[in-house]
Amino acid sequence: MKSAPPLAAIARSLRRERERAGLSLSELAKRAGIAKSTLSQLESATGNPSVETLWALSVALDVPFARLVDPPRPTVQLLRRGEGPTVASERADYVATVLSACPPGARRDLYFISAEPGSARESDPHMPGVVEHVVLCSGRARIGLLDDPVELEPGDYIAYPGDLPHVFEAIEPGTTAVLVSEHV
Repeated sequence: MKSAPPLAAIARSLRRERERAGLSLSELAKRAGIAKSTLSQLESATGNPSVETLWALSVALDVPFARLVDPPRPTVQLLRRGEGPTVASERADYVATVLSACPPGARRDLYFISAEPGSARESDPHMPGVVEHVVLCSGRARIGLLDDPVELEPGDYIAYPGDLPHVFEAIEPGTTAVLVSEHV
């Protein structure tokens, strides 16, 4: 007994993976050796994909075949305020809570920072290629490279090379931020 392919799931997966790869319909079709019209039909869930076509697309997108046919289901992770492993600074009133450690194959860590005025948190350079991204959530802070920090207010964003000396200095009580350490 033969079952129909999951056209809607395949269409969503193809579009998602093509956009993730930054490819146009034309470019992906060319790389996979299929007609652009075939790919367009597949992404609109009106085509009838063969195993060979899906294999060619998975190779061109550099993703496992199964990701196109049976995409991964999202895993919901929830941490309430005050939950998660925390690490405090010895030199400043600064606490980093790990929100999401870097999973295998990914190259980033996500932290929630709470800091109080007083001593600045001066960080030595991290591994080469690290970039830190910070969104200030509350309070005010001077954040960035040690020799040229920038004052941020809630909602402000800054990115700077984490492989150079950098600083996080709270200016107001109750300063909080989200920090993403990107390993490029």
